[in-house]
Amino acid sequence: MRRLAIVIASIAVALMSLGVPAVSADSLPMTLVQSGFSDPVFLTNAGDSRLFVVERGGVIKIIHDDESVSTFLDIPTLVNQNGGEQGLLGLAFHPNYASNGLFYVYYTTPSGNETLVEFKRSTGNPDVADQNSKRVLLTFSDPYPNHNGGWMAFKGDNLYLSLGDGGSGGDPQNRAQNLDRWWGKILRINPLDPDGNGPLTYSIPSGNPFVGRAGKDEIWAYGLRNPWRCSFDDLTGKLFCGDVGQESYEEVDRVKSGKAVNFGWHKLEGFHYYNWKGHTSGNVCTGSCYKLPIAEYAHSAFGGGNCAVTGGYVSRRSGADLNGDYVFGDYCSGKVWVIPADFSPGTTLPNPVVDTDYNISSFGEDSMGRIYLVDLNGAIYRLDGS
Repeated sequence: MRRLAIVIASIAVALMSLGVPAVSADSLPMTLVQSGFSDPVFLTNAGDSRLFVVERGGVIKIIHDDESVSTFLDIPTLVNQNGGEQGLLGLAFHPNYASNGLFYVYYTTPSGNETLVEFKRSTGNPDVADQNSKRVLLTFSDPYPNHNGGWMAFKGDNLYLSLGDGGSGGDPQNRAQNLDRWWGKILRINPLDPDGNGPLTYSIPSGNPFVGRAGKDEIWAYGLRNPWRCSFDDLTGKLFCGDVGQESYEEVDRVKSGKAVNFGWHKLEGFHYYNWKGHTSGNVCTGSCYKLPIAEYAHSAFGGGNCAVTGGYVSRRSGADLNGDYVFGDYCSGKVWVIPADFSPGTTLPNPVVDTDYNISSFGEDSMGRIYLVDLNGAIYRLDGS
C-alpha cells in the first residue's frame, strides 16, 4: 500500500469560523488500498476483515488481508452492460451471513428490468458465491435507463432498498409521490423465503407504514429523486441519504427512521420549489407532510463542477479523528465534505475538506467502522481519520 496525503490549504480556518471542527487540522489523509477495478460502485464487508467491491458490469470482488484480489460473484450475463446508471448497483449481506451465507444484490437486467436477487455463498469455499443459488425476490420494469437507486442495507432482520424515480427528467409521471408505485421510494422487506419455495418470495414487516392503508405495503419512505447511497448511523440509528438533484441543487437528508417520510421530490429540489407543471409557488402541501434536507449545495457552489451527491457514512470508531462526523462527496467535482452528524438543518454548508480528481461513486465501511472512498475510475481509498 502507498499513502496518499491530500493537503488542503486554509481549510482549518474556514471550518473553525463556521463552528465545524477541522479534520486533522489541515488535511484529510487517505491510503490507496487497491486499484485496477472496473467501474466500482460500492464497497462493504461481511462482518470480517475482507472488503467486497461491487463492479457495475456484474462482478463482485474481494480484497483480502494480503492485498490479493479474487472474484466472489461473476454474473455479467445477467446484468445490463450499457453502462450509465444501469448495471450491478447494490449489495447487502444478511445479518446472519456467518451462519446462513445469504446475501442480496440489485441490478438492471439486459432487458432493462430492475431485479433484487438472493444468492448464497459456496459451501466449499467462503470466498466464492454459489451462482446456482439464485433466487429472485423482485423484478419490475424500468421506464427509463436513469435514476435507479440501488443502495441496500439491513437494519435488524429487514432489508432496505432505495429506488430512484425511474428516470427521465423532472419525474414527468409523478412516480416519486405516487404511493402505488415503487419508484422514488425506500422499500423495507424481510427478504427470507417465507414459505419454503412457495409462491411468496419475501414478507412485509407488520410495522411498515402503508400496511392496511392506501399505498404499497413495501414502501418505507417516499418523495426521492435518486437516492445514491444511504446509511444508518451506528450510534443513533438515523438514516442519512444523498439524494441527487435535477438541475441546480444536491441534498443530504437525515431522518430518525424514515418511516412514512415524504422527502418532497418532485415538488422540492433541496430547499427550493421545483418548477414542475402546475406548481411554481405557494405551499408544497398542507401541514408537515414533507421533510426538508439538512444540507444542500448548488451545482455552481464551491468553485462549480458539482452535479451529483454521493452519500456516505457517519464515523463512529472510538478515537478516530472523524468520530461523530458524516462524510459525503460529489461524483463530478470530486469534492468531499465532513459535517457533524448532528448538523443543524439549514446551516450553511462549510467548504469541502478536500477537492479530489476522483469520480466518487460511493463510500463504504469495513467491519471496524473505517470509511472508504470508491473512485469509479478503479481505485479504493481508505480515509485514515475515520
